[in-house]
Amino acid sequence: MFIDLLIKNPLLLLFLVAAIGFPIGRIHIKGGSLGVSAVLFVGLFAGALHPELKVPELLSMFGLTLFVYTIGLSSGPAFFSSFRRKGLRETAFVISLLVGAAILTVAAMWLFKFDSATASGIFAGSLNNTPALAGVLDQLKSHVAAGVSEVILTKPVVGYSLTYPMGVLGTILAIYFAQKLWRIDYSQEKQVAAGAAPGPSAHGPIRNRTILVTQQRATIIPIQELARQNHWEAVFGRYKHDQKQQLVSNDTRLSIGDEVVVIAPTDQLDLVTSCLGQKAEEDLSADRSLFDYRRVFVSNKDIIGRRLGELDFMRSHEIAVTRIRRGDVELLPHPNMVLEPGDRIRVLCRREIMDEVSAYFGDSYKAVSEIDILSFSTGLALGILFGLIPFPLASGIVVKFGLAGGPLVVGLILGKLYRTGSIVWVLPYGATLMIRQIGLVLFLAGVGTRAGYAFFSTILHGPGLLILLVGTAVSLFTVFGALVIGYRVLGVPMSRLVGMIAGMFTQPAVLGFALEQTRNENPNAGYAMVHPIATITKIILAQIVLSS
Repeated sequence: MFIDLLIKNPLLLLFLVAAIGFPIGRIHIKGGSLGVSAVLFVGLFAGALHPELKVPELLSMFGLTLFVYTIGLSSGPAFFSSFRRKGLRETAFVISLLVGAAILTVAAMWLFKFDSATASGIFAGSLNNTPALAGVLDQLKSHVAAGVSEVILTKPVVGYSLTYPMGVLGTILAIYFAQKLWRIDYSQEKQVAAGAAPGPSAHGPIRNRTILVTQQRATIIPIQELARQNHWEAVFGRYKHDQKQQLVSNDTRLSIGDEVVVIAPTDQLDLVTSCLGQKAEEDLSADRSLFDYRRVFVSNKDIIGRRLGELDFMRSHEIAVTRIRRGDVELLPHPNMVLEPGDRIRVLCRREIMDEVSAYFGDSYKAVSEIDILSFSTGLALGILFGLIPFPLASGIVVKFGLAGGPLVVGLILGKLYRTGSIVWVLPYGATLMIRQIGLVLFLAGVGTRAGYAFFSTILHGPGLLILLVGTAVSLFTVFGALVIGYRVLGVPMSRLVGMIAGMFTQPAVLGFALEQTRNENPNAGYAMVHPIATITKIILAQIVLSS
């Protein structure tokens, strides 16, 4: 009776699968969890109860486009900036490993006589890439329309579902084994990175400190130039000279006896203090009689997508931005930082103009909670159209980015652009996370319920164990290859490499494990660089495997 109710009410089925799967995915075992992907496995169990127990395909595809498009929007800036410095070398390294994994999958297909649909699912599952699976399904649908049995659509999902868990677990175990074998000291890597080439990420919580200038060397050149020469990751707020407070500018040169407020991560504060002098007894930031500070939301569309250094209003009104909070992360601002909708910035200015400054940035929570339907829908439409374009490869193989790749590529480009004229492409941080999660749940619940019946049939009566072993081999080949070549040959710091591996597997659970192990933000940089290019590469390779 209950199953009949679910068959007649697929939306009820969808929300039940999500309601059961989501909390299961949050269960942590040995530092790892399935995350939202647990919805897929609950969907498989639900679909196994009856062959007609399915979430409508349209909902699944709708969820997929939302998921990959929002990934593209949020990853665009990091993706394109990653090609500077060693980005091209590291990108080529990642693509080579993924190509090797595809070759290994095809070899196993020929050796064990798998069909190409199952092999493509093995490839996508062993490398934990849902968009690659979606690309395969999208490609198969054209053949189904031409008369091929719809049963073939379940084969990639079965291969994916059987190999996905070891893609997560095997990767985490490989990283754990390698860091123990090579005796990795993440704290030392962090110190070397901070001293050699500090980046925009914070080394610990951001704090402020008032420093009394006692060192003569701190007075020779402007304070901002001194900061650049010493590679300080710090921002200067106000300073007091001859009992008069002013904001620090590019031309400000300190004198002995001056007091200056420095905003920086804890370890950087100590470096700056040792160079300038000593910690002052007075806390200038506590004096709000002349200068005041406030947290304001960036919601003004006229400045979203603009660089801080481009805002003439700030220079003409003597305003300093001392911190930017984006999501759960607090960042130190710099002139090239682009403002995003929903950023909470801490502004420092004269008390009498504070309301004017707040109005300039917008400071509307309601505005940053809304989505610009025009830009969002236009971007999705462009992505879907791009996914329909066929790209011919060698040997007559034709590849389409499909619903999995088209919105992702367009999202990357639009995310890098931020805005075109008056159209702002990027979304508020909170909205991006919400849409991405809803989209992924819709897709996983859909493919899970549609493949559940065939999945358990394969385990009970088919080559389920063999598929699992092949997928495990592909996963371990990829992760150990990345560890050995990346760390031993290319010399990539392990704290960055583990983030790259998480991005290569497009696996947030692995990234979470990496962050717990390193206890710093370096894995995030590697993940952001690799994730988009790995996703696109796996979408293409999965379709090549399908055509083999």
